[in-house]
Amino acid sequence: MKSVLISGGGIAGPALAFWLRRFGFAPTVVEIAPGPRPGGQTVDLRGVSRIVAERMGVMAAVAERKMHERGLEYVRADGTRSAVMHAELLDGAGPVAEIEILRGDLAAILTEATAGVEYVYGDSITELRQDATGVDVTFASGIGRRFDLVVGADGVHSRVRRLAFGAEEEFVQHLGGYTSYFTVETPEPLDHWFKVYTAPRGRWVGLRPDHDPQYAKALLSFRSPVISYDRRDLAAQKRLVREQYVGLGWHTSKILEQLDTADDFYLDSTSRVVVPEWSRGRITLVGDAGYCGSPMAGHGTALSLVGAYVLAGELAAVDGDHARAFPAYQARMQAYVDQRMELPPGGIKMAMPMSSFGIRYRDLVLRMMTSKLMAGALTKMTIAKPDAIELPEYSVERGDPLRVATEQAE
Repeated sequence: MKSVLISGGGIAGPALAFWLRRFGFAPTVVEIAPGPRPGGQTVDLRGVSRIVAERMGVMAAVAERKMHERGLEYVRADGTRSAVMHAELLDGAGPVAEIEILRGDLAAILTEATAGVEYVYGDSITELRQDATGVDVTFASGIGRRFDLVVGADGVHSRVRRLAFGAEEEFVQHLGGYTSYFTVETPEPLDHWFKVYTAPRGRWVGLRPDHDPQYAKALLSFRSPVISYDRRDLAAQKRLVREQYVGLGWHTSKILEQLDTADDFYLDSTSRVVVPEWSRGRITLVGDAGYCGSPMAGHGTALSLVGAYVLAGELAAVDGDHARAFPAYQARMQAYVDQRMELPPGGIKMAMPMSSFGIRYRDLVLRMMTSKLMAGALTKMTIAKPDAIELPEYSVERGDPLRVATEQAE
């Protein structure tokens, strides 16, 4: 039974652990946080990622915890509506999907589905040394262990990628912005709408519904070149965010009043991750650690779920032979990853304009897009572009024996 260390306990890590265990491997998940991370923003399940979730048997749990968002509503400084995109737009392929769920809820569901898998919380990898038969791993706690394979599922700022592939600057592309998330008492009833106010100089204030209507998930995004800050100093990060938003309209001041006491505050850059080759010997990457189009592109959860499934399946199909499985995993995923890394038209410039004129122009474009005629045309264009991947049905019995036999014969 091959042992696999997975760094990261968010979405990709537990999903990979689920499939590896089902295919007969022995996964271990190490997570730097002291436990499963609750909260977070809303993520969606659509296309092939929904098929993966169905094959995992977690859709009933997802249905119990899913959010019920009516769509995206852009508002002016005084709260009046300037544009709206209903969830039904583009037959569910728009910015709000049919199945929306808080990231923390989905992570909890995946963790529950891997009951029995070894999870090591409050620790992280500090050194990797691989040879012909395995990988020696040193942890921050000082413990050393040996595994057959190691997988980085630890996000945009992946430690595994830094240790085994190279410096972050080689793979992470800054797209010109930052976003913070945290929970607030909602200053107005959202009525299941995701509401967004855009201010000049590329500042974006959003309120997204929570399960409890008394609360909301605040999103504060702003355009900026690279900022140097200590990712461990939350107080400094909160001051940085506050400086960007003082004096803005809508509910901004009420949101800022709750910034200092927010215990789920998170800040990160709007960045894309491009790694030409996802594997180095016995070490590989999955999800945001290896391929991430940024929050503007979306699909991060889908790429994590599908990537975890394909990686585990390809390993199972060749009885854990990483030299064959890792290239097959990337070959099967590459077109889908390229497709889902594409940014929306205009990128960050359209999403967060710098001027009042730019905001009015964007809202005009959105109103045109949501007209019946244009929405119908866009729906046809969207439906004509299915997910660029064929999702195999890997056998539970260590992959697909028929496929393995065929490959060996070739």
